[in-house]
Amino acid sequence: MTATATIAAAVLVAGFFAVASPTAFNVTTISFDRGYTPLFGERNIVRSPDGRTVKILLNQYSGSGFISSALYYHGLFSASIKLPSDYTAGVVVAFYMSNGDIFEKNHDELDFEFLGNIKGKQWRIQTNVYGNGSTSRGREERYQLPFDPTAEAHHYSILWTNSTIIFYIDEIPIREVVRTEAMGGDFPSKPMSLYATIWDASNWATSGGKYKVNYKYAPFVSAFSNFILKGCRLDPIQQLPAAEQCRLAEAETAISDYALMNVQKRVAMQRFRQHYMSYSFCYDELRYPKVFPDCSNVTESEKDRFWNSGDAKIQPRAVVRRRRWNSRRDRVRSRIDFNEHDEE
Repeated sequence: MTATATIAAAVLVAGFFAVASPTAFNVTTISFDRGYTPLFGERNIVRSPDGRTVKILLNQYSGSGFISSALYYHGLFSASIKLPSDYTAGVVVAFYMSNGDIFEKNHDELDFEFLGNIKGKQWRIQTNVYGNGSTSRGREERYQLPFDPTAEAHHYSILWTNSTIIFYIDEIPIREVVRTEAMGGDFPSKPMSLYATIWDASNWATSGGKYKVNYKYAPFVSAFSNFILKGCRLDPIQQLPAAEQCRLAEAETAISDYALMNVQKRVAMQRFRQHYMSYSFCYDELRYPKVFPDCSNVTESEKDRFWNSGDAKIQPRAVVRRRRWNSRRDRVRSRIDFNEHDEE
């Protein structure tokens, strides 16, 4: 690798420590109402006056969530997300694509799942890939983050095309799934909606359910902004197959910067995974004795960093939190109010 490529990759990795820049892909963001509608817990969905930021809440009465107003077939789907702080054990925030409401037994899904933790411990992030109802083969990966996701918003993106899936954080790729013939229907292939939810997952989310949601710390609030829905929006009236409806949109996506994996991006992705990946399905021989076809290019040196449970032998270090709350009253006010700081 050239010195220029090495320096560029280092700059990309360093970008994780800055606030997300949603314009890095040169894609226009939209307001909440232009692309989304409430899904459940509408009383716990709080819009900013300009409609550019939405906060979803979990309290002792309900969680909440929203869904895209349309189905999409491939494209780039993003949002800037700020997670709840303090004690968040049992809380799950999710930003994902799915068609489970249409295809109950053979749905597709692409997930960013944010898993809360006990006070003083870091949020964890998980990505999942399901195709054609392959819930027993979720292709899960988990990571720590090189920043505090509760201190400010960071940008999370899913690129989905006919041949590849890329998960981005702050415009840096952290995972790539390349479609192969061996994957068959495990590669998501049907139109999906976008979702964002916050909910109580006390039975599994933190240490296998050991730590539950403690509503003394409620409301738990996650803020979403900088929405991007840059995909092929399907017309349900038009009878053409999705591939025909989306031919022009897919051609545009194919030449976009966010769909191209150059040397710098690959080096940045490799460094992120080396330093921050804490679990990979590819190394989980206990749960998946048969190796997945998309794990065939794994090197022995990388495999040596993981136990046969799929967990990294050396877990990534947690990030020290940047701020402390002086009182519960201050915490609740800062989570719910839309003030100048939140709109920056």
